[in-house]
Amino acid sequence: MSIPSRATLVEHLVRARIAGDVATPRDNNLDHYRRLANGDRHYWLGLELGDRWADEQDVLAVMAERCGVSDDPEHRHGQDTIDPELTVDGLERMAARLRKAAESQERVLFATGHPGGLLDVHRATAAALRAAGCDIVVIPGGLRTSEGMVFQFADVAMLERGATLWHTHSPEPMTVILDGLEREGSPLPDLVVADHGWAGCAAQRGLDSLGYADCNDPALFIGEAEGTMQVTVPLDDHVLDPRFYDPMTAYLLDAAGLTP
Repeated sequence: MSIPSRATLVEHLVRARIAGDVATPRDNNLDHYRRLANGDRHYWLGLELGDRWADEQDVLAVMAERCGVSDDPEHRHGQDTIDPELTVDGLERMAARLRKAAESQERVLFATGHPGGLLDVHRATAAALRAAGCDIVVIPGGLRTSEGMVFQFADVAMLERGATLWHTHSPEPMTVILDGLEREGSPLPDLVVADHGWAGCAAQRGLDSLGYADCNDPALFIGEAEGTMQVTVPLDDHVLDPRFYDPMTAYLLDAAGLTP
């Protein structure tokens, strides 16, 4: 695939609804911001936020700044947005950290709680880092959580349940991976590239963590604002066709110096 320019990628993100006017409605966004502020740990995505974000208006302010949702607290229903320029800014910050990983031939772990959307983004990034000499972490076998089995496919850790790849926000799968690596005496990753609770858990454990997050998942954006997450890229994490992410992935890998 040819490498899009920044302007071309911005146009594509809007056209594919990865950014711009996204499918996630405003009332769903505000509900999740409220639940995070009320201390519902499901929405903390593995991060420990304490009582620092108990005002949902503070959460909204972060999401307006870092994701591009409307900052109007009276806008309660209808369309909400992700700023495509912020998406590309996030990709460029992520690319800088991936470039560092490649130069240092770091040990990198990939994981996704959104296999229906982001699996191939992670797979392609893992393949590019492997080609650059990085050690892609192989997770221990036989790992289980309360939701199902944790296994690895195409270098990416995922949750499997009933012979189906499973969508999960839970930090538990990353917890069992990191605990399993420590138990078997394997070194922990230098870098984690993930999403949802997989990314938040890794960051909370003190690992360099890069993540993708939707506009209704505020925790990872707060994590970056507080310095726990290194990078959070705003995007709709499950659009109609996962191939729509291909130009974004191509841009990311080229910016990281990982294009053959």
